[in-house]
Amino acid sequence: MSTETVDMTEDNLSLTTEFILIGFTNHPELKTLLFLVFLTIYLITMVGNLGLVALIVTEHRLHTPMYIFLGNLALMDSCCSSAITPKIIQNFFSKDRMISLYECMAQFYFLCLAEAADCFLLAAMAYDRYVAICKPLQHHTMMSQKLYAQMTAGAYTAGNIHPAIHVGFLFRLTFCRSRQINHFFCDVLPLYRLSCVDPFINQLMILIFAGSVLVFTITIVIISYLFILFTIFKMKSKEGKGKALSTCASHFLSVSIFYGSLLFMYVRPNSVNDEDKDIPVAIFYTLVIPLLNPFIYSLRNKEVINAMGKIMRNL
Repeated sequence: MSTETVDMTEDNLSLTTEFILIGFTNHPELKTLLFLVFLTIYLITMVGNLGLVALIVTEHRLHTPMYIFLGNLALMDSCCSSAITPKIIQNFFSKDRMISLYECMAQFYFLCLAEAADCFLLAAMAYDRYVAICKPLQHHTMMSQKLYAQMTAGAYTAGNIHPAIHVGFLFRLTFCRSRQINHFFCDVLPLYRLSCVDPFINQLMILIFAGSVLVFTITIVIISYLFILFTIFKMKSKEGKGKALSTCASHFLSVSIFYGSLLFMYVRPNSVNDEDKDIPVAIFYTLVIPLLNPFIYSLRNKEVINAMGKIMRNL
């Protein structure tokens, strides 16, 4: 092998250590506006979610399964936002917009942890609402402290195992193509496109594990909401029926956007080769849902509003 070929090989191997996040930087004239938009989104997301966590921790009346799940959901939404948005904000004023391979892995790990845990927490919340609405007399016995502690621990355990598998399989790949990632964060699908090693096994793992998590949790959510709807339609009070349907509709809309965007991103056929839809779809599950969840699940809830009012009066 000639010296020139060796040097070229070494140059290619050096590309494996750092990548350039293109993301929203294709329009420099909008840099300041986008910076302010994403900074505002991040601040509202963090204040809304961490404020909800603090409220649930300090208010003893909210120490019930529903609010424990909600608090953990808000915590994971904060984790998701913190894994993604600060890097987006930084890149608006960064000259190189570089991210190392290990930073990539860390960013994807915490994002995947948050999203996988959210899937199981949303399923747990749906089941809790099913028991509370359809079997109110048995709610305290069926949803015991031990059960909701096990369900929460299970969500975090699955949330950690899921990204660990995919990050582990990233080590089998070698990146010697373009350094540019056409995304606003370091997702695994754009990395697969840059790999010189066939990423088929990695794609298969994504399909198997992401598909299993999504199908399992979505099934629980759909079945729970169907039973809830049957119970609501049996209500005699039109006012009570209307309020219950309105609340369920807002919750189900949020869940549908979250699960739908994840299914479309990771489980659809040929998802690795179809990069044009990466950014629009990812915006929903990384930015929009964490921003909206604390408002969807709390501002329509009398107990949360009363707890907030109590704290405001004591200030």
